[in-house]
Amino acid sequence: MTTMRVLLVDDEEEFVVTLSERLGLRGMDADYATSADEALMKAQNQFYDVAVLDMRLPKMGGLAIRDALKGRHPDMKFLFLTGYGSEEDFNNVASLEGNSAYLVKPIDITTLIAKINELFIGKGGRNE
Repeated sequence: MTTMRVLLVDDEEEFVVTLSERLGLRGMDADYATSADEALMKAQNQFYDVAVLDMRLPKMGGLAIRDALKGRHPDMKFLFLTGYGSEEDFNNVASLEGNSAYLVKPIDITTLIAKINELFIGKGGRNE
């Protein structure tokens, strides 16, 4: 089985650096980006199993990033994070037919890992 590759996208650099390190300690290959442009550039050169996206970023929010990534990587799964949770945001994510999940910040690392694993393993993650 290959290592799960995760792309973390949030404009709070300290937050994504810390998450990347913590996921790495748990056996995931985690990369991060602090902008939509950086995330899209990284996804051009690398496949990620799961993208963890902040809903609100300058220029392009999480749903728009998802749409751009989905065009390049139709099997990618998505986990959305927000400090500004709303029912509308949740409904937008819930309508994605099981390829995504939604967490409100502040997040617990154990919950984050469980959600990532649920998306990857429980929803048809790759086994090579």
